[in-house]
Amino acid sequence: MNINLTLIMQAVAFAAFIWFCARFIWPPLMKAIETRQKQIADGLAAGEQGRKELASAQKREAEIIAEAKAKSAEIVAIGEKYKADAIDQAKVDAKAEADRIVAAAKAEIEQEVARAREQLRDSVADLAVAGATQILKRDVDRNVHAQLLAQLKSEL
Repeated sequence: MNINLTLIMQAVAFAAFIWFCARFIWPPLMKAIETRQKQIADGLAAGEQGRKELASAQKREAEIIAEAKAKSAEIVAIGEKYKADAIDQAKVDAKAEADRIVAAAKAEIEQEVARAREQLRDSVADLAVAGATQILKRDVDRNVHAQLLAQLKSEL
């Protein structure tokens, strides 16, 4: 194998090319690659962090929904209790009002009965006086007396 000047010059040119690339091309290229690697790593870390935050947010969402459902059920139960209490109170009030109305009606009926009895007594007394007056005006005859009593009975 002949080592001649061409081969040596090619080796020198290749070495110069390597030195030039190592000095001027390789550092910016490595810096760009490292920057890109850092960006990719940061993006992956942010994606993983986002996934964790999403899972955490979904847990909080489920807890908030469960809490809201519990509160709504509690509010509904309180409303039902108030409704039942209001119905019971209305029943008690209606019963008291009905009892008061019945008592007032009974008192009014008793008053009406008392008035009717009083009127009946007055009428009986008037009829008795009228009957006695008629009896005394006529002769004391058994038939006439029986007839007057029958007439008084029919008027009563």
